Amino acid sequence: MTTQKRLIVILHCVIVCGLLLIFTGHTLLSAQWLTELGPTGYVLGAACIAIGLICSLPTKIYLTILLMRREKPD
Repeated sequence: MTTQKRLIVILHCVIVCGLLLIFTGHTLLSAQWLTELGPTGYVLGAACIAIGLICSLPTKIYLTILLMRREKPD
């Protein structure tokens, strides 16, 4: 496996982890038992969403640029 293919696989894994964190954060915020924790519960859900966005969005942009360079005709 070449270095570029390995990088693409790692980036895909990071995107999936980011999306799972976003989904988990949304689920935590909509759960009834978490609202009983008060502000701590909301911070926990929001932190999951924030970390998921930090993982997902820049990785998606970098992966798009990387794939565009790979398909560029020379």
